[in-house]
Amino acid sequence: MKKSRRAPEQAKASAEAVKIPPRKLAWWPWAAFGAALLVALEAYGPALRGDFVLDDLYLPFGLPNADQLTLWDWISRTRPVLMFSYWLNYRMSGTETYSYHGTNVLLHTLVAIVIALVTARLLEWSGVAGRARMILSIFAGGLFLLHPLQTESVAYVASRSEVLSVLFYFSAFALFAYRNEERVPWWRSVLCAVLLLIAVNTKEHTLTLPLLLLAAAWFWPRGGIRGNLPFFALQAGAGVIGAYLVIRVLRAADTAGFNVKSIGPGSYLFTQCRVIWMYIRQFFIPAGQNVDPDIPHSTNLLQHGAFIGLLALFALLVAAWWSRKRWPLAAFGVFMFLLLLAPTSSFVPIQDVYAERRMYLPFLGLTLVVVEFLRRLDTKPMLWTATGILAVCAVLTYQRSEVWSSPLALWKDAVAKSPRKVRPRFQLAYAYYASGQCPEAAENYQIAGNLAPPDYLLLVDWSNALYCAGQNDAAIERLRQAVTFPRPAEAYLLLGAIFAKQGRMQDALEALGEAEKINPSLGDIYVNRGNIFLLSGDHDAAVREYQRALRVDPSNPHALDALSRAGGR
Repeated sequence: MKKSRRAPEQAKASAEAVKIPPRKLAWWPWAAFGAALLVALEAYGPALRGDFVLDDLYLPFGLPNADQLTLWDWISRTRPVLMFSYWLNYRMSGTETYSYHGTNVLLHTLVAIVIALVTARLLEWSGVAGRARMILSIFAGGLFLLHPLQTESVAYVASRSEVLSVLFYFSAFALFAYRNEERVPWWRSVLCAVLLLIAVNTKEHTLTLPLLLLAAAWFWPRGGIRGNLPFFALQAGAGVIGAYLVIRVLRAADTAGFNVKSIGPGSYLFTQCRVIWMYIRQFFIPAGQNVDPDIPHSTNLLQHGAFIGLLALFALLVAAWWSRKRWPLAAFGVFMFLLLLAPTSSFVPIQDVYAERRMYLPFLGLTLVVVEFLRRLDTKPMLWTATGILAVCAVLTYQRSEVWSSPLALWKDAVAKSPRKVRPRFQLAYAYYASGQCPEAAENYQIAGNLAPPDYLLLVDWSNALYCAGQNDAAIERLRQAVTFPRPAEAYLLLGAIFAKQGRMQDALEALGEAEKINPSLGDIYVNRGNIFLLSGDHDAAVREYQRALRVDPSNPHALDALSRAGGR
């Protein structure tokens, strides 16, 4: 049989017909990210223009001289990566809050995507594949994105430390998990260690990463621990450096660590035996959320049911260990949850024994428990159940974001749920004062003062509210109490302003003199004294006082305005 002369040409044409076009960049990851971001912006929308609250006011962008700070002034503080992100926001929008909140939502969306990727890998290691793996990993990311327990971490600008540190934390875990080799390549080892150090420098509780990596390697022995000793040695070295950084921070802090005076290590541990179950309940039944709950301390295991909480935790660990082969995701999730919560819920005291934002890092652990049970369903019930859970969470998160939309809404909610606690009432009073509702502010300061003996700060703020409300005699009475505290410069300054308003100029000058003795760096002392001199007709003396105020603080707006009105330079 003769060979066809057309065969080579036909073969060439056939090859050209099936030629695969150049690979293009996949569009679906970007579409997924865009969709997740839009959903997040909608869910957290009410809080996007919320004012700064609590610790937000003490961050660099809240300082009076923020515009004079250099980049080094920002990042030379603790947590340099976090401060750099705030610096970028400040450069973009000053103190307009939308960019700060928007950045939090953007970072939160990125973390949710990383959570979905990590869950997908753990599902693969557990033998889940195909459509079920896709549904469950998207569900895990969506639950992380939309659960109402996350609202504080996203809506509270100061909680960016949680969001940013967890982004680095689980990015390192994903880098470890998504490898093709049994042994972790050197470049992945180095990058994991670098991400760990960045995470610890952003929020100290992320020091648990080496232990989580070790647990994952033991639980799913791809390459095993022995086969990756160089990797774990490097992570341990990074962990030692991170531990040094954490100890240095704790030594200097008075709200966390062993310098906390309000609660000791034993009492904190016993209290956490109860608090951990509060976190678990809030995860599965997110109702009654409160930014400042009133939780009594347990001074021993028999107080407030701490012993029962401890026994229940022990039983939970035993159940997870016993079921680790049959329910691997749930078992690993329980270990992950307790390990990642341990830095804030063990024996190292923190002034606030409970805070919703502390669930941000260990959240994935409880999510894996839910995923373990969903994977037992058929595809269609699995999809509908997951969709229903996410829809309910989105609605609840939107409602909780409305509470975070303003300080007044936030603290009204907290006061309603913690009526006997001083701080929520104090913060509500300040929120009323900041919004110009001075009589309401004075009324709530009065309630706060009745709940516990008022401290110096409460007395000064209470006096400000009374002064603003026109109740000068009551304001003076509160200030008489305030000046009995150590170094009451602000009290004397306000006392001088009230005396001047009443025409008691000599009393005003004496009060300002006392303030100057205590703290001569308060520029408003000289502004107020200059105003008194100007009213008495001593123009030159007034100008000298305004100039003194500007030597203390060249940007003092009161001094600049007064000097301009007085015709000085």
